[in-house]
Amino acid sequence: MRRCLPARIFQFDYNNTQMLNKINQIRQNLEAATAATAEAVEELRIKYLSKKGEVSALMADFRNIPADQKREMGQKLNELKSFVTDRINALKEQLASGADNEAANIDLTRTATPLPTGARHPLSIVKNDIIDIFAGMGFTIAEGPEIEDDWHVFSSLNFPKDHPARDMQDTFFVTRTPVDVLLRTHTSSVQTRVMEKTQPPIRIVCPGRVYRNEAISARAHCFFHQVEGLYIDKNVSFADLKQVLLNFAREMFGPETKIRLRPSYFPFTEPSAEMDISCNICGGKGCAFCKGTGWVEILGCGMVDPNVLKACGIDPDVYTGYAFGMGVERITNLKYRVKDLRMFSENDVRFLAEFESAR
Repeated sequence: MRRCLPARIFQFDYNNTQMLNKINQIRQNLEAATAATAEAVEELRIKYLSKKGEVSALMADFRNIPADQKREMGQKLNELKSFVTDRINALKEQLASGADNEAANIDLTRTATPLPTGARHPLSIVKNDIIDIFAGMGFTIAEGPEIEDDWHVFSSLNFPKDHPARDMQDTFFVTRTPVDVLLRTHTSSVQTRVMEKTQPPIRIVCPGRVYRNEAISARAHCFFHQVEGLYIDKNVSFADLKQVLLNFAREMFGPETKIRLRPSYFPFTEPSAEMDISCNICGGKGCAFCKGTGWVEILGCGMVDPNVLKACGIDPDVYTGYAFGMGVERITNLKYRVKDLRMFSENDVRFLAEFESAR
């Protein structure tokens, strides 16, 4: 007759194996567990450590373990409970540390209401483009005051007293005695200040705002912006000026741009010229913008008059130079086809928003 094992021994083997498997399973689950929120950590605690949790259930089953195995199994259960407790505490600390880092990175000065991003003003865009082009040719930036004296704006630039040339520019005077103080009518005053303090070689561009007493309209304003340039050194020629301006025109308006120089008059340059570019709107074929000529005037230029060099303490027998000046509004009109100059100073956000994608 086959002898059967006692029912008690069979029950021990079954419960013992089942409990070991459950212990190992709980350890594996918690080792892989993560928690992104405090609620998730609490759910893990309830699942394993609460009165109805899985560890408590194993503790309840411990009474079924035979007496001679209780010590070994009790040790494993205690190790499991310690592991589960430590693991859940570690998840809490990890979560708290992440929250502290996130709080530390919060900008408390930031507005609670998101603000729309702005755009650079079109005049700033074009002015910076102009400066960048000439900087690539070795020019540096020079700046000066907007409120100037007569000497730097007129007299040093070969404008004699009561000379008709002074009538070319309607001036805002601040005071007339004991000396004339005025809002500068051109940034050429910056050039004279640099020439007074610096010996050649001089290679500068002078960006800035200027003022003239003119009626405000779609084509004129009482203030506008200029960028002027000056280069003084030995053996500087008109051919050097032409090449620099050709490079500028092609960088600003495209490699196919053509230029032409027409004789003109400025008190501070001799010879003087106006420079036109082939119309970038019609490609030189003729349109309403260029009035059917295919050409658009963009700047004035010329060789620095020897009298200007003398007035600033530079020997005209040793040095020569050229100067040029352009209106930023004029260049901006050509690039973006803005028909009304007043739009540049009205701060209409609808107008400015059109330049959000501009460079």
